[in-house]
Amino acid sequence: MTDMNVVPAQVINTIKENLAHVRERIRLACRASARDESSVRLLLATKTVPAERIRVAVAAGETLIGENKVQELKQKMPLLEGLPVEGHFIGHLQTNKIKDVLKYAHCIQTIDRLDLAEKLDKRLQFEGRSIEVMIQVNTSFEESKFGAHPDNAYDLIRAVGKFDTLKIKGLMTIGLFAAEAEKVRPSFTLLRSIRDEALSEGILLPEATELSMGMSGDLETAIAEGATIVRVGTAIFGKRIYPDSYYWNERQG
Repeated sequence: MTDMNVVPAQVINTIKENLAHVRERIRLACRASARDESSVRLLLATKTVPAERIRVAVAAGETLIGENKVQELKQKMPLLEGLPVEGHFIGHLQTNKIKDVLKYAHCIQTIDRLDLAEKLDKRLQFEGRSIEVMIQVNTSFEESKFGAHPDNAYDLIRAVGKFDTLKIKGLMTIGLFAAEAEKVRPSFTLLRSIRDEALSEGILLPEATELSMGMSGDLETAIAEGATIVRVGTAIFGKRIYPDSYYWNERQG
């Protein structure tokens, strides 16, 4: 018996239909921006989503998932073992959870301070390996959000880039939570401009072009502004008990 046997057929069909709809949204957004559809990766934001439902999405062809909480990462990744899944950590990372995250994450998208990078480097040196990372920037200037202040992003990129164990792939932001997608656009525009300037100044390596930004409600705007990874959960797995602003307000503890 596979995990999908415990998922009702109606739920399986709904997830597959939702995935197809999101993929179509991405396709149309890329067309509108004269971008190749393959330039945008869909990351399944799987916070609170059971492993068996994630497996449904993987069976439908998805391979990139992201978790906000270390505990959920530890619980689910072993249940997805053997599947062609790339796990990203997309939540605020406390330094005392580094060892656990490194067991399961292929990429950490939320490097937002130097002391975290230093402790990651120390642990990775001990393990004799490296990991892909992204620099998180607080482009909405909200106190509830983690991420480097845009003015400090360049210095953080420089500092993290000195660690051989941390391979910077690009930048990440959460963006402003707003009912109107256009209100979010400046958050995405700012992240792209920081990346572009960092690339032109040689602060970022030429291959560090990733922009992880945009979610269920604003992925079209994010793609128009250059997103290469969109993090989508609600539009695929259904609404959670609380709105996104609750789950992404990491300062609530």
